[in-house]
Amino acid sequence: MSTQITTAFVNQFSANVQMLSQQMGSLLRNAVDIESVNGEKAFFDQVGSAAAVKRTSRHGDTPLIETPHTRRMVTMSDYEYADLIDDQDRVRLLIDPTSTYGRAAAAAMGRAMDDEIIAAALGTSLTGKDGSTSTALPAGQKIAHGSAGLTIAKLVSAKELLDAASVDPSIPRHIIVSPKQVSDLLNNTTVTSSDFNTVKALAQGEINTFVGFNFIVSNRLTDDGTSRQVIAFASDGLKVAMGKEPSAKIDERADKSYATQVYYCQTMGATRMEEAKVCELACTE
Repeated sequence: MSTQITTAFVNQFSANVQMLSQQMGSLLRNAVDIESVNGEKAFFDQVGSAAAVKRTSRHGDTPLIETPHTRRMVTMSDYEYADLIDDQDRVRLLIDPTSTYGRAAAAAMGRAMDDEIIAAALGTSLTGKDGSTSTALPAGQKIAHGSAGLTIAKLVSAKELLDAASVDPSIPRHIIVSPKQVSDLLNNTTVTSSDFNTVKALAQGEINTFVGFNFIVSNRLTDDGTSRQVIAFASDGLKVAMGKEPSAKIDERADKSYATQVYYCQTMGATRMEEAKVCELACTE
């Protein structure tokens, strides 16, 4: 065989585009309350608890009870994504990346929603009649890191905070953790512990609940430099105001030499509805 046969060697290229590792869509959307709204701002009214008055005499005056009212405000934010594919690009490619670009855009919209929810959970809520009052998450709803990662003791403390506030136990409870917190639970639980098999099943994805919380593993939690801010909450303690659901438009742009544009957009906002239903657990990493 000729020694120059290598000149005829060919390269084979995949006909598919593989998406690199990334969070595909929102992990938190199904864990919070979502309400469709119209307008630049959305207001959500709330009614607090009232006390009944014991009747002590016959034919007495009817008592008038001042039922407490509160209000939360959400400011809407717009998100966009767009990318272009020239016709000349298609000539040079074996594949058409349009659908893959669409998947990437949809995933980006979902991650943006999660970022809004996380920021609202631990940030300042706008309250009052016109939303001019700032309400922070109280120190009493924050569990210190104690130079430790996530422990069963911290989970129990978070559950106690919700129970002590009379949060309805029928409302689903969730906890957002990073992968490190699941490792903490495994490393802090001995093989002989009755909790070990449960935590092991949690780490393997066989179950998603522990100590009454549905675990959601996310890499988007904030870190203050010394600890990760894990969030435990009752489902209706966080609200998403959806002004416009994520929508896609894929069409030609005459002003861009008739390149195909992949465009996604959404309009939304989020707020913490009640401080008693949200806990911050600082976990050392």
